[in-house]
Formats: sequence, structure tokens, C-alpha cells
Amino acid sequence: MAAATQAGENKGTRVIALVGPAGAGKTSLAEAMLFAAGASDRLGSTANGSSIGDSSPEARARGGSTELNLYHFDYLGDPFALIDCPGSVGFAADGSRALPLADMAILVVDPDPARAPLAAPALRALDELGIPHLIFVNRIDQAHGRIRDLLSALQPMSVSPLIGRQIPIREGDKVTGFVDLALERAFHYRPGKDSEQIEMPADIQQREAEARSHMLEQLADHDDELLEQLLMDETPSRDRILQDLARETGESLGVPVLFGSAISAWGVGRLLKALRHEAPGPQSTARRLSVDAPALDVFKIHHGGSVGRLALARVLGGAIDEGSDLKTAGGAFARLGALFRMQGDKTQKVAQARDGDVVAVAKIDNVKAGEWLGAGKLPPPIESEFPSRNYALAIEPADRKDDVRLSGALQRLLEEDSALVLEQDEASHEMRLKGINDEHLNTVLARLKRRYGVEVNSHQPTIGYRESIRRSVTQKGRHKKQSGGHGQFGDVIIEVKPLPRGEGFRFEDKITGGAIPRQWIPAVEAGVKEAMQKGPLGFPVVDVAVTLVDGSYHSVDSSELAFRMAGRIAMNEALAAASPHLLEPVQRLTVVCPSSATSRITSAVASRRGQMLGMAPRDGWTGWDRIDALIPESELGGLEAELRSQSQGLATYEAEFDHLAELNGTLADRIVQQRMPEPA
Repeated sequence: MAAATQAGENKGTRVIALVGPAGAGKTSLAEAMLFAAGASDRLGSTANGSSIGDSSPEARARGGSTELNLYHFDYLGDPFALIDCPGSVGFAADGSRALPLADMAILVVDPDPARAPLAAPALRALDELGIPHLIFVNRIDQAHGRIRDLLSALQPMSVSPLIGRQIPIREGDKVTGFVDLALERAFHYRPGKDSEQIEMPADIQQREAEARSHMLEQLADHDDELLEQLLMDETPSRDRILQDLARETGESLGVPVLFGSAISAWGVGRLLKALRHEAPGPQSTARRLSVDAPALDVFKIHHGGSVGRLALARVLGGAIDEGSDLKTAGGAFARLGALFRMQGDKTQKVAQARDGDVVAVAKIDNVKAGEWLGAGKLPPPIESEFPSRNYALAIEPADRKDDVRLSGALQRLLEEDSALVLEQDEASHEMRLKGINDEHLNTVLARLKRRYGVEVNSHQPTIGYRESIRRSVTQKGRHKKQSGGHGQFGDVIIEVKPLPRGEGFRFEDKITGGAIPRQWIPAVEAGVKEAMQKGPLGFPVVDVAVTLVDGSYHSVDSSELAFRMAGRIAMNEALAAASPHLLEPVQRLTVVCPSSATSRITSAVASRRGQMLGMAPRDGWTGWDRIDALIPESELGGLEAELRSQSQGLATYEAEFDHLAELNGTLADRIVQQRMPEPA
């Protein structure tokens, strides 16, 4: 029954996501899988630029993925699609909408146990999403430690038990082959070819028996009949073992672990066979995502190439034809244009998207990433989490004539990249592009220039310094001007006093006896606010209360303009006399990092004038900490890169405005001096 069910579940295209830390070899593994399946006539290499994936100039220059790659292939008659998700934190958001649509994921890791923590974020995401997955240990030919040590290091990060499917065969300190524990067969690696079956080496037979026994005991935890067989010292059939492996993998009860070398295509054939027999099909994913009628989920918008705007989507619940009219989330209908399959940056036109296919759809311009289109009731939206946008650049076109072109190009890039945010800062009048980190935005600006021919000037955003006052003053302000005919006359007396931090601005009118006509009092307040836009130190003024207590007017020469000018004059002079001081914005910082990096990161935060608030284990994460601190906004520059260097690229942070704090001394003097205009 289990085998029949599995066969039924595997109708349609199965989608496999490749995930894992940057540099683990995901794209190289994809190239090896395409080559082994006959979908490519060469074993592409990212190192020499011959890969099908990572073909953009930005990815080539960086030597790693800057956006997800899509591939498709058939293996022994079964159709598959691959989604190669970038591993670097700066580009990981590109795969976050696609990952929940996968039937299964392959987590690619390095064989070094010391680098095992790099897999923690991906393992956590797969467990939370409920996506069946296996682990492929890449570069096994470079392994110096034991596989069991790697599994011991990885196990605390996984909710489900890791099931070692293979043990290595070594000649000296080099891995030259493996034993498949389910099949009880030994294989010798052959570069660029399928592994060759060999006799089981005598010196590993005892280790093979122990490892196989441990694997069977793990499977028996969820199979009472198998447990009974083991207790009775009966040998279970090979078919039963394979069925249990497929069931436990599909139900996320266990995580199989295989190994090999992508650049040599070692172990890739065995990996493909495991996927063919054990990866769940699109029907399983449709149930997980509550899809009960033909539908497609758009996980990315792609611009570029001869085809123009394409919506990358996965089809679930049945086949969908080109030209189909599908309902959108807003209740309208969208007619699908041409359908394409993607092979890296190449497109292949198809007339129909089969159940499970990943396709690119043309001419659905009103559909955005994250939306479902369907023939019946639409499934609920897929929730996606993006890393914090901690890095920002103020940008402007290098040539002012490119304003319109820049706007259009940015809109396309924003549509493509869900991790990008464009903001207009009202105080500084800067256009700010926000992203994950410096790598992310530098790549975006390179793409902007290459694709759209728009070059920008960029710099760090202006820090939102403010100023306030320490003492209360009473100040008179008079504006008097006579130039023939009607003159201008406005006369006010105001009291100015400091307010507690964060109180903002208050204006109160205590005019009695008609000293200033009521219709001109709002003009006084307007003049006061104008003066606060740039205080004596050169920054906007906050946290002050102003009371209008007295004044005088002229029956002919007084006007709204005159009293606005008088209010501004009074406020300018009052601020200068009230002991002005500088305020800097302080951010509340939350860092999550491996415990091994905690001390280095707390030192880095302290060196940036950070104030530690607390430290505790990260909820639900073994071997991880959470650090809370306050840090001046001016000290955040370069922090993300420093945290990466201190934590093997794993530490991340979120920062949000907390309060304004008084800043004194030479640092304050330098900031004020920089703000002052150059002498004429």
C-alpha cells in the first residue's frame, strides 16, 4: 500500500530546492545533477564560468549566487525541477518565496564539523515550513574528519533525527567510495561517471553492520513491524527498508544524509535515485498549501532578456494551459500569456504547464510576487519572512537627465527583488535604497547600470541628528520694516523652555487684552516652527515648549507675514540663548548569533559606543544567543559586515529607533562643525 501511494503521489513534476550556506556548492551540485541526468552535455563549473546557473555578470564577478536559479530535467522518465536558492544572507530573500513551494529540499553542507553551524538557519527554516529534506555532504573528497562527527554536530540543529544512509570507504586519508546501507552494496567513485559497484571491503564490514543496525533502529521508531523484526533478529527485506526511508523522509520523520562531490559528480547518481524513489510529489505539497484546484503561485518577477517581464510560478493542483483565464486574489481574471521553462537564463516555450511544473508566464503584468492565480477557490497566501533591511544608501542619478529613467529602472528592480525598499526621507530629502547588506546593494547598483544604463552617485544616508535646549528663556522678537506705503510690523514676546526627551513640540497662547489679534496668532506659531527647522547648531530642534505671552501690533502695518517673521526672529534668538545641545539617534539593537561568536560580537558592539542591555539563549535554537543593546545610529555603518566576519557569516541583527540621546564633547563639536557652512 505504501509503495502504491508513493507512486500515485509522484505523478507530475517534483520540485527540489537546493539550500544551504554560501560556498557549500549548491550551484555546482545542480550542474552535476543536470549532467548526470543527461540534461546538460558538460559538467558545468562555477569556477571557470561554464555553469548554466549563476550566469549573470554580477554572479560571475562575485563568484556566488546573487539570485535564484531554475532548472529542469528528466531522470529515468520522471520530471524534476530544481530551485537553487542563494545561500549568502544578502541574497537569501530571493529564494524565500520559492522555498515553501518545493516538494523536497536538499541541504548542501561542508564535511568539516566546525562549519556545521552554518547549516542552522536553513535547517530551522525547513523544519518550520514542514518541507521534507535530506542532507548532501559535499566535497567528501576533502573530508578529514569523520562523518559521524559531522552528524553529531548537525543533529542539535534538526528537529528530526539525521539518518546516515552511507558510510565512506577510505584509502589512507582520502574518501574513494561509499557503502549504501539500505542496499548493502559498496561503490567506488569514478570522476565524471557513475560509481562502480565493488566487493564490500573486508576492513569495513563490521563498521557497515553497526551503521546499518543504527539506521534500522531509527526507522523502527516509526514502524512497529520493523521493530518487531529487529527484536526477533529477523532481517527485514530491502523493499521494506526503502519504503520506510521514503515514508519517513516524506513525512519529515527523519532526515537522510548522503555524501559526494559535486565538482567530480561523485555520489550524484545515488542522490538522483534517492530523489526518484523518496521525494514526495506535487500532490503532497498541494495538500500542505491547501490547494484543491489548478492554481499557480507567483514567487518572483523577472525582467530582462528578449521575453520581457516574466512571472516565475509553480503550478499545483493540475495542469494549466497557455491562454487560460485564472482568477486573481482581487477577484479579477488574468489571461496567461506564453509559458516557458527556465534552464538558467535560457527559456523554452511550452504550450502547457503540467501539475508541479515551475514555469515563467508572460503578459500578466498586474500580478505581483506572492499572489496565487487559480481556476477555483484560491489557497491562502504563503507567508514569507525576509531578513531585516539594515543597509541603506542615499542615491541620485549621476546625470540629472536620468531622473525618469532611474525611477522606471528602480521600479523594475523593486518588483524583482522583494528585499529592496525605496524610501524618500522627508528631513534630508534623500532618496534611500535599503537592502540586506552592502553586498546586496552593491550588486543591485551594478545590475542597475548594466541592464538599464543608469549610473548613480551613492553615499551613506545623513544621520538624523537633532538639537534641543537646556534652559528656559524669555525672548522678544520684533519685525519692523518701512519702505513707503504700508510697512510691516509684528512684535511678540515668547517663553521657551525644554521638554522631557521625546515630548516633541508644544505651543501655547496666553495673550490677553487683545495685545495681538487672534487671527495672527497662528502666524506666530508658524514662524516659531520655521525657526525650529534649523537651530543654532544647524539641526532641527525638538522637545521644546513655546508660550506666546505678549506683543503689540499696528493697526495699518501689521499682517500675517509680519507676525510670522516676528515669531521666527524671537525663536531664533531664544534658541541661541537657551544652551543648545546636540542629540543623536540611538537604535535598539537585537543580534542573534552562534554562541561561539557571542563574546566577539559583544566586544564589537561595545567598541561602537554600544550599551549592553542583556544576553540570553536564543529561543528554540541550540547553541545560539540573543544580544540586546543600544547603539548610536552613526555607529551602525559597517556593523553588518563586522558581524559577518566575527561569526562565519551567521550573525544577523535588527535595529529600530529607540530614542534621542544628548551628545557632547569633541565628537559633538566635530559633527556641528561639519554641518556649518563654509566661510565666504
